[in-house]
Amino acid sequence: MFKKIMIATLSILAILVVITLLFINFYPSFGGNTTKEQKLIYERSNQYKDGKFRNNNDVPKDLGFSETVSLAYKFFTTKVPNGRPKEDLKPQQIDSVSIADYKGEARMIWFGHSSFLLQIDRKNILIDPMFGAVAAPHPLLGANRFNKEFPIAIDKLPQIDAVIFSHDHYDHLDYESVLKIKDKTNHFYTPLGVGNHLKTWGVPTTKITEMDWWQENQFGNLKLVCTPAQHFSGRNFNNGQSTLWSSWVITSPTENIYFSGDSGYANHFKEIGEKYGPFDLALMECGQYNQMWSDIHMMPEETAQAGIDVRAKKIMPIHWAGFKLALHEWTDPIKRVELKAAELNISVISPQIGQEIIVKDSVNNYYDWWKGL
Repeated sequence: MFKKIMIATLSILAILVVITLLFINFYPSFGGNTTKEQKLIYERSNQYKDGKFRNNNDVPKDLGFSETVSLAYKFFTTKVPNGRPKEDLKPQQIDSVSIADYKGEARMIWFGHSSFLLQIDRKNILIDPMFGAVAAPHPLLGANRFNKEFPIAIDKLPQIDAVIFSHDHYDHLDYESVLKIKDKTNHFYTPLGVGNHLKTWGVPTTKITEMDWWQENQFGNLKLVCTPAQHFSGRNFNNGQSTLWSSWVITSPTENIYFSGDSGYANHFKEIGEKYGPFDLALMECGQYNQMWSDIHMMPEETAQAGIDVRAKKIMPIHWAGFKLALHEWTDPIKRVELKAAELNISVISPQIGQEIIVKDSVNNYYDWWKGL
């Protein structure tokens, strides 16, 4: 009997291993992998060393197996009071006609977390468009986002002139989202290597421009600059740091915008501010932080200081109000960054999801919409 039980147990384990390997290697959400030819090209980048992309500082720390297990155990077993809103967030709605016909001054619509529609110079640009329900390769592997609805249904979006991605993590680059927008998008801009995922998902190579840090690209009257960030990448167990991560500068003849992507606090913010600032609006990462990984995600107080560093006239905290990916209360980011910003005398805007954001607006017409939620 014991022998039969052992055989049955081993058989089940073998089946689970096979299923896992098939899932990891063939499930489309994982995206593409870097080819040998591409690695030779990436070796020209100052950020690419020994087969991987690197930060300027020696971070993040490579965790051993036991450290990884310990961190995962703490994350999944720690109860966080007020870790997510009591009810789903209800975005302000904007109709498809007003989106399609918009010809006014540069404005943005926030979709939650780090996703935006930017309407500038009569162009429609999506920034890190993540419209999926979970920030994971499969719906069963993550918790639902805070807002089930969006300011506008994704299939009602107008023709998209460009999509800009900051890196390949699931809360920024989503397989299903790319499928929904790829046929109505004229061009995609990504850091080095991220285009591989898009190609795997059916985006033509001719519609993808990969850029290294400090590279500039003219897009009509707009200048797009791929600028540094301090983060990491990877969508699978075996492809960490195989693609680059970045922040972005978007400059029109009349507006200047900075998007931080995901980043720990470091001196690249001052470099960007000195070279491309001042900015009318800086969209600054502020959420999903912890002292255990503060080298790759800023604490809120650092977010405010980074806004000073990039020479922003005002900052908007992002990377919050979308997903629970850390161990802090969901409103902790906005409360803490506002306190520090007041101390540093830098303006903070905190629009509701779906609320119109005029890039050069000097009047803060927003209210503390998250209180009591």
